[in-house]
Amino acid sequence: MPSSRPPSWTSRFFTGGPVTCIEDLRVLAERRVPRMFYDYADSGSYTEGTYRANEDDFSKIKLRQRVAVDMTNRSLASTMAGQPVSMPVALAPTGLTGMQHADGEILAARAAAKAGVPFTLSTMSICSIEDVAENTDAPFWFQLYVMRDRDFIDRLIDRAKAAQCSALVLTLDLQILGQRHKDVKNGLSTPPRMTIPNIVNLATKPRWCLSMLRTQRRTFRNIVGHAQGVGDLRSLSSWTAEQFDPRLNWDDVKRIRDRWGGKLILKGILDPEDAELAAQSGAEAMIVSNHGGRQLDGALSSIEALPGIVETVGDRIEVLMDGGIRSGQDVIKALALGAHGVFIGRAFLYGLGAGGEAGVTQCLDIIRKELDVTMAMCGLRDVRQVDERILAGKPAFANRPY
Repeated sequence: MPSSRPPSWTSRFFTGGPVTCIEDLRVLAERRVPRMFYDYADSGSYTEGTYRANEDDFSKIKLRQRVAVDMTNRSLASTMAGQPVSMPVALAPTGLTGMQHADGEILAARAAAKAGVPFTLSTMSICSIEDVAENTDAPFWFQLYVMRDRDFIDRLIDRAKAAQCSALVLTLDLQILGQRHKDVKNGLSTPPRMTIPNIVNLATKPRWCLSMLRTQRRTFRNIVGHAQGVGDLRSLSSWTAEQFDPRLNWDDVKRIRDRWGGKLILKGILDPEDAELAAQSGAEAMIVSNHGGRQLDGALSSIEALPGIVETVGDRIEVLMDGGIRSGQDVIKALALGAHGVFIGRAFLYGLGAGGEAGVTQCLDIIRKELDVTMAMCGLRDVRQVDERILAGKPAFANRPY
């Protein structure tokens, strides 16, 4: 099955030379990760229009190049949700991370810790909260889905507390699951079913297969053995299909905030009216996000939605964003339009699939260098000073009424 994006010069000609950009990591990941898991990471819902717009809309933002200014002693240090970071970038919560590479969540968390940026573990991770806590030293963030089984949710929160997670990221935009056609066609399952197409594809991924044989972490370990009635893969499949709660509302947010008692980040805000409610919720931060274009196809791209949300909430709540970040230039453009920091999902998954922990480190190094060089060429030395002054005029979507 071909890639969803148009062929680029890298996908046509990249033959194993030096990795210089996130696209190079994507090409390597596509070669090394089994088709169903690569497609799971690299796809959106329905026509994938919003998924593509998340990336494409960054190209509409142009930067001002400055010259003859002091570019020495630059700093990318900042904070996200009150936590010091070496650059305003965090690893986003992504499901099935441990199927991009064996023990993927542990490896990504280690790479993030070494880079001085936050790692966020998904509820739907392969490695459990306890797995990551036992195999890493730095505190990490935990992302929570609201399920119908509220006792299970409470236990997840308590487990995150016991693991000393330093923030809870509450996802609000997955009350019902958007259809991703590739997952349906591939028969996505964890671990993969031994159908003839899967066996043929796995035979071409020996590196992935060998690494998976060395680990016992091959299913949703936050859920199996913890949720009532979930003891095998068949019951897990039916449980997850039934558990996402369409009744989720702002009273649930308050209840979860009170039980958690720590820093709360609300993920999935895309509309100014919802941003206003988020600002009133008592959360420390919100993430402008359309779930990577995997939920409502036809929704605004995250970067297009960002200015209106920043305008609505001002400085009453920290505004973060995710969706379409593939370079350090994308990071600085988001900051210029009012984001306090960004999350990367697919970019680090490409690194993980391409080279495990070293691949995630390479991804972060690429973004750091691009962010640093771009900031200097825009005439700034401190990332905390980045604002709309570095833009060569606001993009059209930043000027429209909300």
